[in-house]
Amino acid sequence: MTVTKRSNSPNWYIQFQFNGRTYVRSSRTTSKKAAEQMEVEWKAKLHAAQFLGHREQLTVRQAVNQFCDSRVDTPNHKGLLTGTKILERLFPMHKAISELTAHDLERLKRDRAAEGAAPQTIKHNLNLIRGAWKFARKLGFQVNELEFPQIKLPKSPLRYLTDDEERRFLACLDPRREIKGLRPFGTRDPDMQRFMQDACDLVVLLLDTGARYGEIANIEWTRIDLVNRSISLWRPKVQNEAVLYMTDRAYEVLSRRFADRTGEFVFTNRKGGPRGYVSQAIRKALRKAGLQDCRIHTLRHTHASRLIQNGMSVYEVREILGHTDIKTTMRYAHLESRQVTSKARDVINRLNQRGTATASA
Repeated sequence: MTVTKRSNSPNWYIQFQFNGRTYVRSSRTTSKKAAEQMEVEWKAKLHAAQFLGHREQLTVRQAVNQFCDSRVDTPNHKGLLTGTKILERLFPMHKAISELTAHDLERLKRDRAAEGAAPQTIKHNLNLIRGAWKFARKLGFQVNELEFPQIKLPKSPLRYLTDDEERRFLACLDPRREIKGLRPFGTRDPDMQRFMQDACDLVVLLLDTGARYGEIANIEWTRIDLVNRSISLWRPKVQNEAVLYMTDRAYEVLSRRFADRTGEFVFTNRKGGPRGYVSQAIRKALRKAGLQDCRIHTLRHTHASRLIQNGMSVYEVREILGHTDIKTTMRYAHLESRQVTSKARDVINRLNQRGTATASA
């Protein structure tokens, strides 16, 4: 039997290989015996589907739930659960997944747009259905062919912080700043002092590493090497790892925090666990600094843009950001092009000056 437990769930998970494919789902039970019986029944159904031509029906709700269960250890699992609530409200979840039509998908697209959802959000909603549909087909359930609607995403200029904008932003995060309605720094509640310091330190590390929010907010001390001034960064979104070297101010932040550490994580919540997604203070500081068109991911764009503007190639920046596809990094290509064309101008200027000097001689 291949039923296993996962650290973040009390339920047993069923996982096995059949006909060269890996099958995994939650048993939704804490009884190991019940989970093992479910595995036997599941294997029997797969066997019947392959050798007897029987294909089991599955509702959209069941397909979506099973797909979400299969992604429980991934960074986007929480987002999938949020998307499921939207589908429960607007999509025919009671339907057999084999009965879904392009009309059902188009209607979801239309209804979400009518609610004011952004194109990227609508795309995520449709991708949840697509993922469940593919997962059901992979597991051997009956599905029909579907053509998913195209979502045109609006293009917008790449936003990154200038040096002056960064200074204003960090000033609005300074943990010692005086705030109306808040007691002077020395008399503030220790939890408030820590909360304000955490937000400032986190932003500095995001600016100087180019990492995603969760990669730094939830990082463990075992990944920090203060002797060699390096960070072993694990990127759960793309499942890869890189060693980043600390800037001087990143080293200052991490050295100070290491001296005062209280647990295994660099940034912790009130219970000592990983910080998680707590961004209110950072977003408030962006607004106060007059950067309403910026978001936390702008810090990652800022890091990459500065590298490109100071001579690094798109391919080098790809390695630093950990992009699996160079197309993702190509959004910065126009900055590299600007560097190249300015270098070309300087080359021609030097040649022209040399030619003028020769002619004068």
